[in-house]
Amino acid sequence: MIIIAGLILISLTIAVVFLIAFFWSIKSGQYEDVYTPSVRMLFDEPKKEDDESTAS
Repeated sequence: MIIIAGLILISLTIAVVFLIAFFWSIKSGQYEDVYTPSVRMLFDEPKKEDDESTAS
C-alpha cells in the first residue's frame, strides 16, 4: 500500500511540474502566433546554390 501511495505522490508531483511549465509557456507568449505556422509551408525558401554543384 505504501508503494501505491508513493507512486500516486510521484505522479501528482510530475503533473504539477508539467502544469507549471504549461502556464509558464502561456505567460511567456509561446502560443501567441497562431497564424504564421499555418501559412509557413506556403512560402518558398530561397535555394542555396553551391559552387561545387553548379561547376559540374
